[in-house]
Amino acid sequence: MRLPLAWLARELDFDADAHRIAETLTRLGLEVEAIDDPAEALRPFRIARVIEAAPHPGANRLKLLRVDAGLGEPIPVVCGAPNAREGLVGVFAPPGARIPATGQVLGVATIRGVESRGMMCSARELGVGDDHDGIVELPADAPVGAPWARWAGLDTPVLDLAITPNRADCLSVRGIARDLAAAGLGRLRPLVVPELPPGPPCPLPVRIEDPDGCPAFFARALLGARNGPSPAWLQTLLCQAGLRPISALVDVTNYMTIAYGRPLHVYDLATLDGELVARRARAGERLEALDGRSYALDPDVCVIADRRAVHDIGGIMGGRDSGVGERTTDVLIEAAWFSPARIGAAGRRLGIVSEARLRFERGVDPEFVDPGLTLAAHLMRELAGGVVSEAVRAGAPPVARRSIPFAPEAVRRLAGLDVPPARQREILEALGFSLAAGEVRPPSFRRDIEGPADLVAEIVRIEGLERVPAAPLPRAPGVARPVATPTQRIERVVRRALAACGLAEAITWSFVAEAQAQAFGGATCRLLNPLSAELAVMRPSLLPGLVAAAQRNLARAAPGVALFEIGRRYRAEGERLTAALVLAGELSPRDWRRGPARQASAFDAKAATLAALEAWGLSATEVTTVEGGLPEHFHPGRSVRLVRDGVTLAELGELHPTLAQAHDLPATAVAELFLDAWPAPARERPAYAPSPFQPLVRDFAFLVPQGLPAERLVRAVAAADPDLVVEVRLFDRFTGPGVPEGEVSLALSVRLQPRTHTLTEAELDAFRARVEAAAASVGARLRA
Repeated sequence: MRLPLAWLARELDFDADAHRIAETLTRLGLEVEAIDDPAEALRPFRIARVIEAAPHPGANRLKLLRVDAGLGEPIPVVCGAPNAREGLVGVFAPPGARIPATGQVLGVATIRGVESRGMMCSARELGVGDDHDGIVELPADAPVGAPWARWAGLDTPVLDLAITPNRADCLSVRGIARDLAAAGLGRLRPLVVPELPPGPPCPLPVRIEDPDGCPAFFARALLGARNGPSPAWLQTLLCQAGLRPISALVDVTNYMTIAYGRPLHVYDLATLDGELVARRARAGERLEALDGRSYALDPDVCVIADRRAVHDIGGIMGGRDSGVGERTTDVLIEAAWFSPARIGAAGRRLGIVSEARLRFERGVDPEFVDPGLTLAAHLMRELAGGVVSEAVRAGAPPVARRSIPFAPEAVRRLAGLDVPPARQREILEALGFSLAAGEVRPPSFRRDIEGPADLVAEIVRIEGLERVPAAPLPRAPGVARPVATPTQRIERVVRRALAACGLAEAITWSFVAEAQAQAFGGATCRLLNPLSAELAVMRPSLLPGLVAAAQRNLARAAPGVALFEIGRRYRAEGERLTAALVLAGELSPRDWRRGPARQASAFDAKAATLAALEAWGLSATEVTTVEGGLPEHFHPGRSVRLVRDGVTLAELGELHPTLAQAHDLPATAVAELFLDAWPAPARERPAYAPSPFQPLVRDFAFLVPQGLPAERLVRAVAAADPDLVVEVRLFDRFTGPGVPEGEVSLALSVRLQPRTHTLTEAELDAFRARVEAAAASVGARLRA
């Protein structure tokens, strides 16, 4: 939010400079991101008088001006504005000045053979209005040669604030001024809501058919108004706040939005047909909005409509057909209270971001609906004339009368800060709270205050967080015991194991789009108030985010991707701790020694998964590879489950080709490790104790049926002598001459490690016999 200090001065009596105000606001939790000084950018612009205006010899529409800018000699300027004339006082930009609206840096130019040393500026070029048909005309007594920004009151700094979602009250100048006054940086000026004289009945009734979306709908009419430009002070404030002045009536609604956080809307009464109704939109209805776009509406959107058409997306944006213009004389002023949840959902669905939506979806003050309407009607009458009607009201704002039990000692107990009870009362009352009989009643504009801890936080932030004393936490004597939980331990172990396999850790959104979730099993947890339609459901798997990350990296010319993530997947039964990985593209580049680049495969995913299991203390021999029973996002013939005692520990394989193609990915290996299902290690890993005896390696080649998984043979051989065999590795698979049809040759390398003595030939022969017998048990025979 942009906060011009000139606007702040209308609500707060202060004498501090911009830097002190920014420091105080940041200390209060209202972070100031930048301090803009318009005077610096507008410093070159001066008030100038046209002392001569002659036709251009080479162009009928151009004029040759001689301009007095208070710099001594008259300055030649070529100008095409129709109102350029002798005696006009305007704003002159010399060479080197940067035009605010375009960013163009002026230089000395030759136009149709005549030199021009600057330009006379229009309101649009100066960024203070929308008029660009002619140059700005200032009063005849404006001081020639004076800096225009200072004369126009545009030389006050503007603070750019980042308002957190819980502080809807500070989306207004008055809300910010209230916090500063409570912090002792000035005195809050009283808000005076004038009493309007009795007026005629409102010519148009209002009604509510959607009380859930619009509990309160109030309105007044202004009859016989003259809707011209707003006065200079109002246009200046709006421009400094980043809004474009439009007309007196519209500018008042924007003034109320920024000054008091009270969005309003005005309708041209001549365009309305019958009573205005706050209702749900009907199927097929559309609205041509004030931003020039057409929006298709649905029944979840609250609209304001007459019997002919929809005229407003309630609390978000008005319609073009009923907007006010220069010829408007009779208007209806709408002040309503809309449901924050409904406004947020509708705004995200329609893709509309507006000042009104920003405030309504965070919650505007329900007690300021009627006073805001009265104040706006008074300002419009002051600026545009006319007669204000009586108010018509439908429904009532949901004003919650909340009382919170509070004891002054809570500040000491929760924050460790000694604040006298009288000072606590002073702070809370300055912030708008009322106190009585041990209870505190929050003001209606502070929806974020729910309990005693919130009241303590308010007192502490005003007193200053820097005053909270630092206190060491108590600790037990002796050596500290391990504090990591089982969840933290398994996350730590798996993270290190996957990183050691060459994978990079990624962190993706826990929220995904409905279509993304559907491709990976479908979502069971939906957000009531999502940030956007692309983040509307909780992820059923970690793979959607990782696959999308792989797609983005490969689309940006990354040769390969190896990513993993540890987080939660969200199912109907609850949150589940999971690790997931994705491997796509080249895992190692082409090389003159190794040949072509090695592409990712399902075996790489399996190797990383087994490495994580081994690091956790579960040997590969303890898990079984099972085909089938996998989700549809896996390749049906190149994916498996790793199972132990009937429990699935991981699912891995290739991503389904349809999904890979949809994401513009090559063959992609993926895995999900269900860490919540991993059992604790049966025993602690023993200390490393190397054997003093020489290890031996023996190779075996077996003929096995073609459909036999190599893993079964590896397991059988390893079980032939578990005390002696430390590793069994498949190093060759062969079909061809010498191998009977329907069979395949599998070559295994078996590493033996004796512990007590060197093996004799007889012991090796006995071991060979045990290996042959173990292989025969799974249908394998030694190859001759």
